[in-house]
Amino acid sequence: MNKHNSNLFAHIKYDAISGLIVFLIALPLCLGIALASGAPLFSGIVAGIIGGILIGFLSGSNLSVTGPAAGLTAIVLAALGELKAFDIFLCSVIIAGVVQFVLGILKAGTIANYFPNSVIEGMLAGIGLTIIIKQIPDAVGYTKQNHDSMVDAEDGFSLQIIEDSLKHIEMGAAIISLLGLTLLVLWQTKAFSKLKMVPSGLIVVVLGVVMNAVFKGGGLYLDETHLVSLPVADSFGGFVNNFMLPDFSGFMNPAVWRIGVVIAVVASIETLLCIEATDKLDPFKRYTPTNRELRAQGLGNIVSGLIGGLPVTSVIVRSSANINAGARTKLSTIVHGVLLLVCVATIPVVLNLIPKASLAAILIYTGYRLCKPAVFIHMWKHGGWQQFIPFVATALCVVSLDLLKGVGIGMVISIFYILRNNMRVPYYYHRSTYDDGELVKLTLAQEVSFLNKASIKETLENLPENTNVVIDASQTEYIDFDVLDLIKDFHNTRAADKNIKMSLVGFRSSYKIPVEAADRDVVTELEKGKGPAARSAGGYKKLLKQLTQNN
Repeated sequence: MNKHNSNLFAHIKYDAISGLIVFLIALPLCLGIALASGAPLFSGIVAGIIGGILIGFLSGSNLSVTGPAAGLTAIVLAALGELKAFDIFLCSVIIAGVVQFVLGILKAGTIANYFPNSVIEGMLAGIGLTIIIKQIPDAVGYTKQNHDSMVDAEDGFSLQIIEDSLKHIEMGAAIISLLGLTLLVLWQTKAFSKLKMVPSGLIVVVLGVVMNAVFKGGGLYLDETHLVSLPVADSFGGFVNNFMLPDFSGFMNPAVWRIGVVIAVVASIETLLCIEATDKLDPFKRYTPTNRELRAQGLGNIVSGLIGGLPVTSVIVRSSANINAGARTKLSTIVHGVLLLVCVATIPVVLNLIPKASLAAILIYTGYRLCKPAVFIHMWKHGGWQQFIPFVATALCVVSLDLLKGVGIGMVISIFYILRNNMRVPYYYHRSTYDDGELVKLTLAQEVSFLNKASIKETLENLPENTNVVIDASQTEYIDFDVLDLIKDFHNTRAADKNIKMSLVGFRSSYKIPVEAADRDVVTELEKGKGPAARSAGGYKKLLKQLTQNN
């Protein structure tokens, strides 16, 4: 595939099918998230349509899918409880969009460059595990009043889901999901290689509808509680009436503005995380311009708020399903948005025949692809402890808490390892002991931050009397002001007190460091004595151990 092909329809064969698969997955997700948010069900569909068509056109991402996100459900639910009216809440959605658009203009999207690879991989693995667990109820046919397990995987899960599901198994749903999973696995084998041109997800959906029709009249038949549930309008006018305009008087309410800013911040972070993860999954290794993405998301939220939709973000579950379905360009997400609009308006009755168990099978397989054992093995073998621990911590916290908390904890652990490594290598040393004295040369690292102050101070304090010391900064790009002050003070006062001859070489003139004799001059003077020099070299821990033992 030509990565630079600008023709939107160049890969329509792949994109149309993957758009259909994503549409089938997005449909119940849009409804489930609206239900969990306490919002009108149709507002979830509106958000999905806007995320697919409008943001699909405006975004620079090839494969990410935008729509209502489970990560915002708690914020929306609390906001509706405070504002008491959905049409007033829509003003907050518009404000969130404006804030996001401004963030994009201010180039705030560059923050995505600072997410460590281990955290992004951990986020994907955690979402994969969460998808699998949260789809178990629909896979086994467990339903209860006010329960809809078909929500996105950004908000963690409860073990109670598994316990309740295994106590209420519907055999018809279990059979459909097991056969669907088996088909998805077999589709990747050599035996089915000739059939790979036919999308496996579409076959799974059709198979589920046909099997349930066969089950009709028997004990395995799944009623409407186990099927996709889409609102059915009596007429086109009834469909249009489902859209809602905001109550613009809401802009006079300070709470509306506060909620709008909170939504903008959370939605932007989730979008940037999902964009980064989607780019990592992209088989063609393309990159998304993050500032353009924030502007696109902002415009999408403005329009969503104007016509009665929930706030939207880029969502990793639908994006990863899009990639697994074989999407090549952003036409796929546009197709999914068009299908949401057309099918909801014209054939909701047909769509309501699809068993949730079929969609659960597709999502469970998608989840497995994100968290398969090979991912953990790769991180362990190639990343070591410093990559593996943040990776596992992020994955587990995403599963047990939610997306943002899991990523936040993973970031804290990653930063801990970065700081730990930074403190490890403040300098390398060469130590030579001659008959007439001793030379210790400290070659400073490329970056010497305030975190290195303690180790350098301890080294200088433990230098023995009558020592020749050379501190070489010729390979150093940055030295923290505190460290410079420490070196200057030691050179001007403590060195003289201990009769230490201290030479500072390679420091930039802007540091205003007094330049002394080079180490080669010191060595020439010391080598006048008899006998060979005893030498050692290494990192600062090794030198400190030697110095403290000598003292």
